[in-house]
Order: sequence, then structure tokens, then C-alpha cells
Amino acid sequence: MDLALRLARRADGMTNPNPRVGAVVVRAGRIVGKGYHRRAGTPHAEIHALKEAGKKARGATLYVTLEPCAHQGRTGPCTETIPAAGIRRVVAGMRDPNPLVSGRGLARLRKHGIRIESGVQEKACRSLNEDYAKFITTGLPFVTFKAAASLDGRVATGTGESRWISGEASRRLVHRLRAKSDAILVGIGTIRKDDPELTSRPGQKTGGKPLRVVMDSRLRIPLNARVLGPPLSAPTLIATTKKSPPGKRELLRRRGIEVIVLPEKQGKVDPRALLRVLGKRGVMSLLLESGPELASAFLREKLIDKFLIFLAPKLIGGKLAPGILAGAGIASLKAAIPVRDRKIQVVGEDLLITAYPVYS
Repeated sequence: MDLALRLARRADGMTNPNPRVGAVVVRAGRIVGKGYHRRAGTPHAEIHALKEAGKKARGATLYVTLEPCAHQGRTGPCTETIPAAGIRRVVAGMRDPNPLVSGRGLARLRKHGIRIESGVQEKACRSLNEDYAKFITTGLPFVTFKAAASLDGRVATGTGESRWISGEASRRLVHRLRAKSDAILVGIGTIRKDDPELTSRPGQKTGGKPLRVVMDSRLRIPLNARVLGPPLSAPTLIATTKKSPPGKRELLRRRGIEVIVLPEKQGKVDPRALLRVLGKRGVMSLLLESGPELASAFLREKLIDKFLIFLAPKLIGGKLAPGILAGAGIASLKAAIPVRDRKIQVVGEDLLITAYPVYS
């Protein structure tokens, strides 16, 4: 199953709207076939593994990170191919979280007389497809908030300087994260202060160019912003409200920029309304690279699913230096949002803290 997980990760950012899946065929203690799902519309992981195994699949065990499919999509159901290949036992990492199909694939395989074992390395398999699981059950993107801060939690100096707090290794990792994401979201404050291009570096493996999304309730974006500038290196969408100037909306649209008008919440673009729109467009994974205000708005609405915080070995201090989050904050420590599944790793000279918020 460890090998199946490693195989599945080769397709990071490539399989949307499908999950990442790896499969390994084992006979008499030897690996005879392996494969992974590479892109939507192409053969599933099980098919690649069975093809490599050939006749050696007869009487073998199939290890697969996700329950085999039992429905006809752009490819045929794996629950028909697996018995035909002669597989006698299937070990699945987890059931398919899709409520319309969960358990049906395993049940069908049992009807064919195949022995089933499920839940092996389940936590790792769920982590592998955490974005797919949320998207398929809620219709909303999985939101990862990324921030770079000093050891004392400051994302900029009191004068607004923020380039670069994190080191080069961390910035390379962020480009890989961008390449694997379906969309990257920032607020207008980040655009006006840092003028980012919001693209991944050339050569990053990706299923396509991530959609660049800007939340700009009054349409204050400068017309020479890099995220708008020709030639467009990736598609751009600006989410605004009815209070933005209609003339500027039209001007941006004529330049090939998609502008959508959404409801307001507390005078800003309603973040949940934006996520619903992105979900309908098939955005499964969203990387939030915003400043403290927008991050706090998403956290307040319980819309952040995962934190990636890069801590640099430096101290900034000062009352005017902004922190990772802004807003009014909490009044009591009892109301603090706990986090689970914490992981700390060294990235170059920085520490990367990964954690998941636990909302009440």
C-alpha cells in the first residue's frame, strides 16, 4: 500500500475532477504489476497495474488506495475488469467518499467471489485525496491557506516590507503547490502591495495553468497589475460586488479578464458565494495566498481546511508589523480554534507547519 500511495502521488495536480489512485498487483509475495491514474478520461490505476501483470494477475492480490469504481464513466467499471483478470483478493485503502457510489465497488467485487479487505493505511489514503473528498461531498473546493512569517508570527515589517521572509527552498515548494492547485486566490490588498503574477515556475508538473482568482469588492485593481498584464500566462477571474464601477468591469472583460459580481458580506465579496461558484467550475483545490484580513474572513466562515505556515528563523517585532491573522480575534482562550494532525518539517532554513483547524 505504501508503494501504491507513492505511485498515486505522481499524478498530483493531474487527475481533477478524479481522485489520485495507485494500484499494485502482488502474487506469491512478488510485485507483478503496478500503475496509477494519470489523468481524467484515461485508464484507472487498476487497469494499468493489471495490464502490466498480464497472466500473472490470476490468483493474485490487488492493493489499491481507493475502492475500485463500479460505474460507467469516461472509462469502464473496474469491478468488471478485476474479476476478469483473475484477481482473488482486493485490499483497499479506503472507500470512495462519493456518497452515490461508496461501498458499491467493494460489494460488487464480493459478488464475484473476491475476498475484500478495506481500511489499510486509511489515514494516509484519506490525506492523499482530502481535496477530492471535500469536493465530492460538498461541491466546494478544499481550501489550503499558505503564509510565510517570522518566528514571532509577523508576515511583514511595520513599513509593509515582506519580500522575502521565507527562504528560497520554501519559495520553490510554494511554486510546486501552485502547480498542483486548481486555483490560487488572493485579495486586492495583496495585489496592490506585492503585485504578484500568481503563476508557478516553468517546468512544474501540473494538469494545467491554475486559475488566478482576485477578490476585489470595489474593483480597485490597477490596470497594469501583473495578474492582468499581457500576455496572459494563466486565466484570471476577478470576484467583485455590485458596488464596483460597471465601466471598469466592462473594460476588464474586453481585455479578456473574467469578472463576476457576487453578493456582499460585511461590505466585502461573500467568500462562501465565491467558493460555490468555483466549485461549480470544477475547482477542487484552492490555494489561499492572501493577507491577514482575507485569511481571517475565511477562517471566520470556517472555510479554511488546511494551514501551511512557513516560519523563518528571524524576528521582526513591533506593534505595526502585521501577524498571520487580523480582525477582532477571539475574546477568550476557550474560543480558540484548535488544530489537529500537526506536522513540522524543515524546508531549507525554514520550518513548515502543517495543521488542520477543528471547527466547533
